[in-house]
Amino acid sequence: MDGSEDMDKKVEVRAPMSGVFYTRPSPDQAPYVAVGDRVKKKQVLALLETMKVFQKVKSPVSGRVVEIVAPEEIPLKDNDLMFVIEKE
Repeated sequence: MDGSEDMDKKVEVRAPMSGVFYTRPSPDQAPYVAVGDRVKKKQVLALLETMKVFQKVKSPVSGRVVEIVAPEEIPLKDNDLMFVIEKE
């Protein structure tokens, strides 16, 4: 196998807009997902906050979270990489 099959299975989840990245609904709650978690299509992965408005970031596919790239509570730009998910 040349590795291209692995790349086909990995999906990058990118920021749909600029905003501050949050992995949890509030500071005293658990993160939406962790590395290794299985997720379903349209499951909430994180929040992006822009001007006090929170937008849910949802998984585009069912699979397993292999990497959380974006740092917690850091401003992201449109199209910044947030997650890598391996499709099932």
